Parts: sequence; C-alpha cells; structure tokens
Amino acid sequence: MSPRGAVAQAGTNTAFTILLSVSAAHMLNDVMQSVVPAVFPLFQQKLELSFAEIGWVAFALNISASILQPLIGSYTDRKPMPSLLPLGMLFTLLGMIGFAVAPSLLYLLLASVLIGVGSSILHPESSRVAHLAAGRSKGFAQSIFQVGGNTGQALAPLMVAYVISPQGQYGFLWFVLLALVGIVIQTRVSKWYREHVKDRPVAKKKIGAAGKATFGKPFIIYVMSVLVLMLFAKFVYLAGMTGYYSFYYMDKYGLSLKSAQICLFALQFAGMAGTFFGGPLADRFGRQKVIWFSILGTAPFSLLLPYAGPTAAVLLCIAIGLILMSGFSVIIVYAQEMLPGHVGTIAGLFFGVSFGLAGLGSVVMGSMIDSHGVEQVIKACSYLPLLGLLALLLPRDSKIMRGA
Repeated sequence: MSPRGAVAQAGTNTAFTILLSVSAAHMLNDVMQSVVPAVFPLFQQKLELSFAEIGWVAFALNISASILQPLIGSYTDRKPMPSLLPLGMLFTLLGMIGFAVAPSLLYLLLASVLIGVGSSILHPESSRVAHLAAGRSKGFAQSIFQVGGNTGQALAPLMVAYVISPQGQYGFLWFVLLALVGIVIQTRVSKWYREHVKDRPVAKKKIGAAGKATFGKPFIIYVMSVLVLMLFAKFVYLAGMTGYYSFYYMDKYGLSLKSAQICLFALQFAGMAGTFFGGPLADRFGRQKVIWFSILGTAPFSLLLPYAGPTAAVLLCIAIGLILMSGFSVIIVYAQEMLPGHVGTIAGLFFGVSFGLAGLGSVVMGSMIDSHGVEQVIKACSYLPLLGLLALLLPRDSKIMRGA
C-alpha cells in the first residue's frame, strides 16, 4: 500500500471508530432515558401517582429535549461546540441522581428535565459527528448512530427488571456509572470533533453554497409536514407502548412487572436490528420506500397486539420493533439531503419533534387512561401506524437528489 493509501486507510479507521463511539454514547444516553417510562409502575405505586401525573413526568422528559434540540442544532450549524458532548452526559448523570432520591412528583419532574437537557445536547451534536464521519454512506452511518440508541432502549426494560425492581428507586444510582463512562467517551469524541472543524472557515464557504435551498418554500413545508406525520405515528405509538403497555400487559394477563418488561425488551431489541438494516436498505432501494414501509408495515401487527396472548404478544412486539424502528434514521437523512448544509438543524428538529410528540402523547394518553381505562387507549393506539399510507405522498429520492 502506498503512503497516501495508508494515510487514507488510517483516516477511514479513525472515522469508523468515532462512529462507533458516538453510537456507544447514544446507547448509554438512551438506556438511562428509557428506564424512566419503563419504571412508571414503580413510581405510581410508591408515590401514589395518577396516570395523568405519570404522563406529566414523560412530558417533562420529552418536552425539554424537544424545545432545546432544534435550537442547539441550529446554533451549532453556525458555530460547532465540541465541549457540549461531555456536558450533555453530565446533565443526564444529575438526572439519574435526582430519580434515585426523588420524594415527590415535583422532584421527578425536575430530574426528568435534567435528562431531557442532556438528551437535547447529545442528539444533534452526535448526529453531526456521525454525519462528518460517514463519508458517502450517510444512511449506513446514521443507522449505526441510531442502533446505539435502540440498543439502549432495548436494554432499559432489562435494567428495570433486574436492577431497579429488586432495589427500588435507589437502583437508579447504578446508572451514574454509565453516565461517567459516557462522559469519558464523549470527551474523546469531542477531541476528534474539535480537530475536524479546525478548518471551519473554509468549510463554511462550501456549506454556504450548498446550503441554499434549491426547492421552493411551499414544497419544503409540504415534505416536512408529511415527515412530521410519520414521526407522529411512530413516536406517539411508541410512547403508548413504552409508557403504558406494561400496565395493560400486567392487568390483562395477571403477570408481574418483570414479565411485562421482557415484552418491551423484545420490542426494543428487534428495533435495534430494524434500525441497523433500515439505513443500508434505504441506500440500496430508496429512502421513500423504506419510510412508508417502516410505518405502514407495522399496522397489521399493531392491530393484532391488543388481542394476542402473552406469548404471541412477545412475537408481535418483535415484528413491530423490527419494522417500525427501521425508518427514523432514513427520515433524517432524507430531510438532510433535501436541505444540505443544515445537518445539525435537521437532526435537532427531528429529534426535538419526536420527543415533543412523545411527551404530548404521554400526557394525553395518561389522561385518557384515567377516564377510559388502559385497555381502550392501547387499542386506539394500535391504529396509528395506518398513517404510514401518507408516506406514499413523499417525492421519490431521485427528485430530492436532483434538487440537492
């Protein structure tokens, strides 16, 4: 191998290592964030909370991330801030301590906000790092980044079943160790990130030329509206599953919280695989096709789930996770290709919208469960993936790529 080839190979290896690092940080962040809704039955029993109050805890967690992520993404598009990466993990660490010692609903809300702030920093900035390290394989890189998050979400129910359930609230203190590991990883990533943006003034000129919108504003609004509807279908449905399906599962089958968490683990673990394959499949077959299939393809299984037995429910959750989770990274890349030069803004916007929808959905569903019961709400949620039909209205990839 020539010296130039060796240098190029070394750079590729370093970029892939960074990609795996941001994926690992995403995993740690999301396992800590996802244990919160998974442990709602524990908080309801210990602090005597209503379903509506539980919904407000989920709302505080999600809305803080929802509001901040687009702002952080937009600002760091203009001025990258590598030091934010470890700082985000510090907020999450404080949130974990808060949950471990919270004596009332107010403290749960404050701890939720801290975790939301940490998440709002991690997602747009780490997504930008993944984009920078991606080379030409944007879909694959975004999938690797997202797979880290899905792995964390998959591990969360197991953490609840085997760490928090036996120890109660104080089990949250074990997650402080995960946050410390995350701070170490993000510190290393931030050093690479800082080196990579040293030539920012030169890159800024290129982005300025590439970042001008080549589509008209009405077209952009139209496409973004359809994509937001896809996010609505996905994340409100997931909010119902992660926040309230365990109540339904325990009540219907007379099983324990640990058994319900195994069912959610099946959903999230399959989602990890779906996310991993979604990006490469979109690179090969087209982003628009994968987006509509990831939502609409979930519908047959989601509609069957409320009527299945406990074993069949686990199998259906595997199918739902595998299909539903395959589309989120694809949605982000699709939008980034339509608006080049706005990588952080798009990542922050879409992560922010997804968290916001999940938070609002949790509040609404919690109130509805108080008045109509958990069974009726879970059954109503099962129809949400039918909104995937609207993804057929998205322009084909070739039109987006020609515009970009």
